[in-house]
Amino acid sequence: MRRMGITAIAPKRRLSKPAPGHRIYPYLLRGLEITEAGHVWCADITYLPLARGFCYLTAIMDWASRRESSRP
Repeated sequence: MRRMGITAIAPKRRLSKPAPGHRIYPYLLRGLEITEAGHVWCADITYLPLARGFCYLTAIMDWASRRESSRP
């Protein structure tokens, strides 16, 4: 690969290094004790490429039980 000058397609080092001038937000849950369901929620969204567009996949999860939400 080195002789041919080709490289693997993979994340490079320091991928999450912030750009100069970008604000770094504090982690607001540090030191917070999560003791009951419905106290802290998290969400994630990603897309899946399809032949004719994209399909968006969303997950909403309760941190206390670590299970997906059944709420609409």
